[in-house]
Amino acid sequence: MILLSMLSSFLLKIITSEYVSARDKRREFVSGFTGSAGLALITMNEALLWTDGRYFLQATQELTGEWKLMRMLEDPAVDVWMANNLPNDAAIGVDPWCVSIDTAQRWERAFAKKQQKLVQTSTNLVDKVWKNRPPVETYPVTVQQIEFAGSSVVEKLKELREKLTNEKARGIIITTLDEVAWLYNIRGTDVPYCPVVHAFAIVTTNAAFLYVDKRKVSSEVISFLKESGVEVRDYDAVSSDVVLLQSNQLNPPADVQGSDLIWADPNSCSYALYSKLNSDKVLLQQSPLALAKAIKNPVELDGLKKAHIRDGAAIVQYIIWLDKQMQEIYGASGYFLEGEATKEKKHSGTVKLTEVTVSDKLESFRASKEHFRGLSFPTISSVGPNAAIMHYSPQSETCAEMDPNSIYLCDSGAQYQDGTTDITRTFHFGKPSAHEKACYTAVLKGHIALGNAVFPNGTCGHTLDILARLPLWKYGLDYRHGTGHGVGSYLNVHEGPQSISFKPRNVPIHASMTATDEPGYYEDGNFGIRLENVLVVTDANTKFNFGDKGYLSFEHITWAPYQIKMINLKSLTPEEIDWLNAYHSKCRDILAPYLDEAELAWLKKATEPASA
Repeated sequence: MILLSMLSSFLLKIITSEYVSARDKRREFVSGFTGSAGLALITMNEALLWTDGRYFLQATQELTGEWKLMRMLEDPAVDVWMANNLPNDAAIGVDPWCVSIDTAQRWERAFAKKQQKLVQTSTNLVDKVWKNRPPVETYPVTVQQIEFAGSSVVEKLKELREKLTNEKARGIIITTLDEVAWLYNIRGTDVPYCPVVHAFAIVTTNAAFLYVDKRKVSSEVISFLKESGVEVRDYDAVSSDVVLLQSNQLNPPADVQGSDLIWADPNSCSYALYSKLNSDKVLLQQSPLALAKAIKNPVELDGLKKAHIRDGAAIVQYIIWLDKQMQEIYGASGYFLEGEATKEKKHSGTVKLTEVTVSDKLESFRASKEHFRGLSFPTISSVGPNAAIMHYSPQSETCAEMDPNSIYLCDSGAQYQDGTTDITRTFHFGKPSAHEKACYTAVLKGHIALGNAVFPNGTCGHTLDILARLPLWKYGLDYRHGTGHGVGSYLNVHEGPQSISFKPRNVPIHASMTATDEPGYYEDGNFGIRLENVLVVTDANTKFNFGDKGYLSFEHITWAPYQIKMINLKSLTPEEIDWLNAYHSKCRDILAPYLDEAELAWLKKATEPASA
C-alpha cells in the first residue's frame, strides 16, 4: 500500500479477514477506514480505496481528502482500474501473505494485457512506516471439548483423508483460521470477537501438523493434540514445510499410491505458500472443511439453540431496561405507547444514555449467562442517522446520545462456548412516523417471507435472496448488503461457504446449515431499519416430492419480540399475522424459564396477539 520510489512500483493491499488483530490493521493505519471489508491502492500520485455498499457512507466520513472512494459494483474493479490507469510495464507490489491465490491470478491475467506485472514484496511495506505498530501478543490456545464440538479430531481427520483420497491428493494446506480451529477442536483469542488462533495446518494421508506460536500452547493442549494424531510445530516453519510437502519429504512421507496433488483453496490460501508449490501438482478447489464445518452436527445444533435461548433472555432483559430508562430519563412514551417525548431530559442532572453506554449494558446482561465468552462482533448500537450506516461502530468519544424521538437499531451477538449468536432488532421509544412504520413493515414482510421459504435441495442462496427484497421493491426501496450468512459454532459469526445474497455464489444450501435472515432499509441522514434472526436449515415435510429432490425449510432459533407499534398491521396478510403471533407465542414459552416475574409480565405484553 506504500510506494517505494526505488521500486518504481505501486503497492496494493487486500485484507481477506473480516476481523484482524490490532497489529494487522494495515489498511486502517494508512487510510483511516475502519470497515471490515476494503482494499487500498497507493500509487505515486493517488490513493484509492475500494469497499462494498455496506460501507459507502462510513467511508465517506472516515477517508480524508487524499483518498478517493471506489464503490464496488459501481466503479471499475481494482484490477480493471489498474490495467486501464497505470502505465504499461508498471510493477504492482503486493504482500503475497495477504492475497489469495485466486485474487493474485486474476490480477496477473488483467495486468498481462498491458505488460504490467505483479511483484511479491519480501516484506510488507506498511510495516516499514508503521512506527508504533502494536506488538505480537500471546494468548493461550484452549481445547473445545467433545461435549461442545460433537466430533473428535480423529473423526474429522478420518473424514478429511477420505476426501483427499477421493480427489487423488496426498496433502492439504489449511490457512483459514476457523477451519484450523474447527478441525483440531481448539479455540483462542488471537483475533477480536473470533475465538480462533493464528495458525496454519497441513494434513497428509498419514500425518497432521499445527503451525502455531508454541508459547501459546500448554503441555495439556500439546498432549491433547498428540493423542489426536497432530504434531505441533513452530508457526514460521510452515513455509519450509510446504516446500518439503511439495517434494514429499515432509516427515513422515505421505503414502502416495497414485495421489500426487496438493490441495489448496484458491480463495483462502495465500499466494506466498502457493508460490512454493509446483502449480501443475496443485488441486485448486474449495477446502473440504468449509462445507464440513458449515453443516452442523447434532451436538453443535443443540448447543446453538441453547445459546440462542440464553441470548434471547439477555436481549429481552436489555429491552426492558432500556424501555424503563428511556421513559424515566427522557420522558419517552416507551416501547408500547406512541407519543412525542420531551426534548429535554426529564430529570436534570441524570446521567445521559449514549449508544456506547447502552451497548455496554447489553453486554453485561449477556455476560451473566452460562458459557459466555465475549461478543461475536462490535455491537452496532445506532440512533437516528447513525442507524443508516449499516456497519456503524460507535465510539465513546463521538457517539450519539439516545434520542426518544428517533429510531434505534441494535445489531449484536455473543460468543458462548456452545454457540455463536447474531440478532438485530429496531425500536422506537417515541412516536414513529408513517414512513418509518411503512419501511419497518416492508422489512418485516421480507424477513417473514424468507424465513417461511420451502425450496428443493440444491438451491443456492442467491435464488432465495429476492424473497426478502420483494416487499421493499414494491415501494422502490432496497438495501446494499446481503440478506444472510452462516453462523459458526463458537467460531466466526460470519461463516461460509453458504450465503443468501444478490451476489451469485454456487454453493447449495444443505440441511443442518445455519443462515441469518436480515433484510433492511437505510435512509442516509435519517434512519436505518434491520431485522435479523438466525435460522437452521431443516428437511421440509412437503406433500409431494417432485423429482425426488427432497425439500428444505428454515427453523428460527433466535427469540426476541418485534415491536408491534412499528408495524402497520393492516399491511400484513392474515398468514403473516398468524406467523407473527405464533413466533411471539414461542418467545413467551421458550424464554419464560429465564426471566423473573416482572420481566415475564413485560414479555407477555410485548407478545400479545396482534390483529389487523
